[in-house]
Amino acid sequence: MASFCDDPLWDLNVTWYTDNPDFTTCFHQTVLVYVPLGLLLGLLPVEFIYIRRSKDRNIPFTILNLTKIVLNLILIALPIIDLFYVINHDAAWVHLVASIIRLITFVVTLAVLFMCLRRGLVTSGVLFYLWTSLLVADGLTFRSVIMSGLAKGPNAMTPFITALIQYPIIVAMFFLNCWADAQPKQINFDDNLSNIVPEKYSSHISKMLFGWVDPLMLKGWKTTLKQSELWSLKFNNRCAGVIPSWDKSWENQVRNANGKTISILPTLIRAFGPAYFLSSILMFILSILQFASPQIVDLLIAFVSSDDPNWKGYFYTFLIVGSTLTVSVLNSQSFYQEYLVGLRVRTALISAIYRKSLRLSNSARKEMTVGETTNLMQIDTQKFMDLTLYLNLIWSSPLQIGLSLYFLWGTLGASSLAGLAVMILLLPLNALIASRLKKLQISQMRSKDKRTKLMDEILNGVKILKLYAWETSFQRQVLQIREQEVKALKVIAYWNAGMTFLWTCAPVVIALASFGTFVLIDPKNILDANTAFVSLTLFNLLRVPMNLLPMLMVYVVQCQVSLKRVNRFMNAEELDPNTVSHSKHVKDAIHIDNASFTWDRSGEPTVKNISLKIKEGSLVAIVGQVGAGKSSLISAMIGEMERTQGSINTKGKISYVPQQAWIQNGTLQYNIAFGNRFSKSLYNKVIDACALRPDLEMLPGGDQTEIGEKGINLSGGQKQRVSMARATYNGGQLFFLDDPLSAVDSHVGAHIFKHVIGPEGILKNKTRILSTHSAKYLPQCDNIVVLKNGEINEIGTYRELLRDDGEFAEFLIQYLTEESDKDEEEEDEVLENLKQELEVVMGKERFHRQLSYAKSQKSESNPSMKSGMTGTKRERSRRTRKESVMTDIESIKDHIIKPGTHLIEDERAAIGGVKWTVYGYYSRSVGPLMLGISLLLYGGYQGFSVGSSIWLSRWSTDPLASTDTSVRDLYLGIYGVFGLLQAAFIMTGTVFLSISCLNAAIKLHATMLQRILRSPMSFFDTTPLGRILNRFSKDIDIVDITIPQILRSLLVQILTVLGTIFVICFANPLFIVVIVPVFVIYYFVQKFYVATARQVKRMESITRSPIYSHFGETISGASTIRAYGVKDKFIEENESKIDINQQCYYPTFVSNRWLSIRLECIGNLIILFAALFTVISRNKLDPGLVGLTLSYALTITNSMSFLVSMTSEIETNMVGVERIMEYQEIIEEAPLEIPEQDPPANWPLFGVVKFDNYQTRYREGLDLVLKGIDCHIQSGEKVGIVGRTGAGKSSLTLALFRIIECAGGAILIDGQNIALMGLHRLRSRLTIIPQDPVLFSGSLRMNLDPFDQYSDKEIWQALEHAHLKAYVSNLPKTLLFEVNEGGENLSVGQRQLVCLARALLRKTKVLILDEATAAVDLETDDLIQATIRSEFSDCTVLTIAHRLNTIMDSSKVIVLDAGRVIEFDTPANLLKNSKSVFYGMADESGLVPKPDLMNFENLQNVKE
Repeated sequence: MASFCDDPLWDLNVTWYTDNPDFTTCFHQTVLVYVPLGLLLGLLPVEFIYIRRSKDRNIPFTILNLTKIVLNLILIALPIIDLFYVINHDAAWVHLVASIIRLITFVVTLAVLFMCLRRGLVTSGVLFYLWTSLLVADGLTFRSVIMSGLAKGPNAMTPFITALIQYPIIVAMFFLNCWADAQPKQINFDDNLSNIVPEKYSSHISKMLFGWVDPLMLKGWKTTLKQSELWSLKFNNRCAGVIPSWDKSWENQVRNANGKTISILPTLIRAFGPAYFLSSILMFILSILQFASPQIVDLLIAFVSSDDPNWKGYFYTFLIVGSTLTVSVLNSQSFYQEYLVGLRVRTALISAIYRKSLRLSNSARKEMTVGETTNLMQIDTQKFMDLTLYLNLIWSSPLQIGLSLYFLWGTLGASSLAGLAVMILLLPLNALIASRLKKLQISQMRSKDKRTKLMDEILNGVKILKLYAWETSFQRQVLQIREQEVKALKVIAYWNAGMTFLWTCAPVVIALASFGTFVLIDPKNILDANTAFVSLTLFNLLRVPMNLLPMLMVYVVQCQVSLKRVNRFMNAEELDPNTVSHSKHVKDAIHIDNASFTWDRSGEPTVKNISLKIKEGSLVAIVGQVGAGKSSLISAMIGEMERTQGSINTKGKISYVPQQAWIQNGTLQYNIAFGNRFSKSLYNKVIDACALRPDLEMLPGGDQTEIGEKGINLSGGQKQRVSMARATYNGGQLFFLDDPLSAVDSHVGAHIFKHVIGPEGILKNKTRILSTHSAKYLPQCDNIVVLKNGEINEIGTYRELLRDDGEFAEFLIQYLTEESDKDEEEEDEVLENLKQELEVVMGKERFHRQLSYAKSQKSESNPSMKSGMTGTKRERSRRTRKESVMTDIESIKDHIIKPGTHLIEDERAAIGGVKWTVYGYYSRSVGPLMLGISLLLYGGYQGFSVGSSIWLSRWSTDPLASTDTSVRDLYLGIYGVFGLLQAAFIMTGTVFLSISCLNAAIKLHATMLQRILRSPMSFFDTTPLGRILNRFSKDIDIVDITIPQILRSLLVQILTVLGTIFVICFANPLFIVVIVPVFVIYYFVQKFYVATARQVKRMESITRSPIYSHFGETISGASTIRAYGVKDKFIEENESKIDINQQCYYPTFVSNRWLSIRLECIGNLIILFAALFTVISRNKLDPGLVGLTLSYALTITNSMSFLVSMTSEIETNMVGVERIMEYQEIIEEAPLEIPEQDPPANWPLFGVVKFDNYQTRYREGLDLVLKGIDCHIQSGEKVGIVGRTGAGKSSLTLALFRIIECAGGAILIDGQNIALMGLHRLRSRLTIIPQDPVLFSGSLRMNLDPFDQYSDKEIWQALEHAHLKAYVSNLPKTLLFEVNEGGENLSVGQRQLVCLARALLRKTKVLILDEATAAVDLETDDLIQATIRSEFSDCTVLTIAHRLNTIMDSSKVIVLDAGRVIEFDTPANLLKNSKSVFYGMADESGLVPKPDLMNFENLQNVKE
């Protein structure tokens, strides 16, 4: 170097062994000049990647960037001046090269600056690190220049003068680079949002320290945050940026799968691995850097014992604070990157699960219930996100453990191998625990799925549970499943305690084994302060990964279970998109060639050997007996079934009306427009054609009235007409109409057929495929397809099929048999024309013979016909389905929302801090005694931990310990006892706390379940089921798992911090002066943080519910969504809801990182002052206390930041308890049991029902809906209840069961006031056959008798009378046959017969029929009517009629109007009076007979 430099590169006498340290001139001109340029060139490729990826352009010139440019140009000029000086003065080569290097450095920085301005980068990390390195390097040179005296005066030299000028400019450039430039003129379209995350346009130092979060934290502290004030996510964190990456990897994997089961893991790695790799790099650097601290502690202890100058102590202090501060920044950035990846993983998985659910085949949907899939989206995706925060520990923990052992080897030598041996011995135990935990986790998740699934069913069928008084039975079922779940959680808690014991023991046992071996193997080995506390610092560093390993293993096990579950779902069978082709070159609108279709690939074809051509613009009817396969054929045409042979092609856009209407939560207009562009003229035309105009006039907000989930505030007929209107408005070329007119009145059906479906309707030029039970529309069809046993039996026009005299003729005769009876005078014109046509085609004699035979067959199967009971009107009621414009939609919802349009209440978010009442409520649930014992045990653990460290300090400074083996052994033995007591106390404390928290979770779940089941129906009508289910899944999961984990960590950290402060103050009492203000700062920072954190946590919880509500809607309407081809719209809506939720989730972890970095910086003050006090008081402290202070001070940063994080976490997660507690405050219904008011055991004995001036309203403050009802119904009477829309019919039903309560007067049944008795007693003594047949998953027997009150014999008898005995006898397991969710493995008719069997089992003296046969086919209707007439002949039957046909043969009719009884008499008497309201209603429905053809008295006599 001598030829290159004037002096040596390195001289220890100049740099180290001196009171005034400096570097040699050569060092200044080489290392301190070359390193910044090396750093710049090394990082330039990374900068070029950012520059290339930037989609923004052209940052405008501002004072900030112009100042940077000017100062940079000055910095370029200075080395040029130096160059001229060096050349002219023949200086050493080192000065020439240094000037050139500086010139290159500043030219490159200017070039990078201009590139950033052009490419829209407001900040440059590379330039920031360059100016930071120059700030340090040139600072050292600047100091030397000042001290040399050659920068001014007569001896001043140009290079020294330029150095003096250069450094202030570098300082200015450093500070200028701490601010970001102005936003670019051209911003990328994807990120050009109003409130984009400030990070995008923040400076690099702001990104490092999360300064860009300050405005949000300040706003959250000052006011209550609103969702609109939260940031919009950057494009790469929104669904639009995340999902394409997932899709690309997943689709590539699917292509290469070759039919094998594939895992989502490779997709996750490929899609998100590169981004996660950055966090791994940061983790690698900080894992190595944190081992600088023990080495510096060693130097500081040595410094205290030496005569070294004080500057070395300050230098060590600077080093230790600098290294811990760097570790803090790296740790925060690493965590932030992990959080971001976790956010993207969660986004991708929720979206993938949602999209997969839209593709599931029918057989797969049977296996994947809504509850299970909701858990996948809610719980399992969260497990993946949780793991991303700890995934780096898989490799960093072994690395840190390895480095600890390496440095321990340097301190303790071969003795450290004893510690390694202990670790190796622990591994098999650890593997055993992990294996056991995995099995338990699977068991617990299985129970959670079952519980969520059952809760989903309960919430969907809650009205039925209340009407049947079955709440307690289903509550017991949920609690039984919960018991299994808790059992698994308890065992998990025990194993976790065992794992905690092992890993708490581990560092203590390793230390004991290492120290013991060290002092025992060689008498010369003395455990002095250096050896003891450098080792202790290393053991503390070892403790961190070893304490985190159990948590990591829990997360890995949980994630493994979730991975299997998600893999199973993602590999489930899908519908084949190629089942139906859509070639435009095929002539016909629909062309099917010898095709067979099945619902299940493993099963037999449901419809087979279908060959069919349907011309464009034709109207084709599909008819056949019940079970012939009509709905299946339509499903096959829209691609809902699997094709096993042949081919099928459809041409054109499809509209579909399913048999059971599917309605979304939204306005009526939204349901009809269905995302299409709104056209007012077309909309009005469709409304009129579908007979919806009167409904709009009657609904409180017209077409802007909000419709609840599943159309809860619409009747069945209205739902069907909205479904029909949706199809009509949607347009298209192909219309598949699956029996759409069965749910509406006859004349409304005729209106819809005429104005929509028929030859004169809106759709007259479209291809229409109409499945129907009714023959009245068949003459107007272009073609008729007759199905029998899943095969096409006949095809032809109406006339052709009549002439053929085949299966179609039999269908018509069956139709006539069902629609008419011996009172031929009442046959309407359609039936008469049909008879005449059949007489002509078949011959009069043959026709009447076949009709007579069919009637005799029917008579044999229907005992009521033998008894002479008239059937005309009853049969007419079968012909006409559900209701019309007259439908009574006066229901709970109308009165809750009257007169507005809003139905669903917004989810309430608490404001301000989580109240102390919430903590008190949770503490009481945990149990004060158990909590106290846990605290004592955890306190004991920390006490023994501190005691062991103080004991070690005494040992290391006791001279006798190095000479007297008995003293040494005493120290060693007591140190070992301290360690064992720590482990024993922490294990016992963990068990106590886990079980206590679990007991609290059991209570919280049980009380919430109790409250929900005891809530009035009004609560369920205004609360989305997804929101309630969210409480039972996510919030209960928080209480089950998250809060106990956080509580354990919180207790440990509180006691660790207290222990640390005690130790530091014990060693140096002066430290109290520092601790108090630091604690005050900590407290205020934490309060500042929590104000924002808890509010965004609440918003995150609220925005989570709509994702699952929307998902539930999508699942139930999947076939409709697919048929309309609007999957993409629904996927977009799902992604929008995910983005809104993630928009709330993002600030929660960003604010957490904001807090963490600030707390760690404050924590570094403790390290700073601990080191400074050591340097200042070096002569007063013994090395043992110095070691003790520093080793504990180094842990304070992590402990205190972790403590505040845990304090904040406990508050933000207590929001879950707060949300559960909120549901404890729901107003309950009246008591289930009031023993002192119990009626006699055989009540009601007669079934006499009396309304005595009865009044009711839906809730306080609303108008009365029943206004003084007075009527007396005698025992055994059959009474029909009718009225125009809003008259109060539904209210009367609800009043009988006290779904709504009395506001005046009374209802008396057999003289007992029903308002005085318990709800369970009342509801269990009344029988109802509801309109919607609701079944629950479980055995058939459970669906009939959930309380196990009846014997098998009684159940079989009920099934026999319900015409189900033969069917059930042939089922596998008979009564124990497993019914699927919603009864999907039974037909609608069979489900209604099960409801009939329920009624037969209960068979009380009062039976209420709520249009019980409106939604079933003719055959089932006939069976139900026959059974009711024979089995309930001696009962009082109240029929709530939405249409008049049903009750024309009743003993009496109650006519309601505006909540009052205006007529009460026999139908015959009411029809005699042409001025009666009943007469007017009958006339509108076409039920008034011709006077010369009907004698009402005779009819009444026959009935009686």
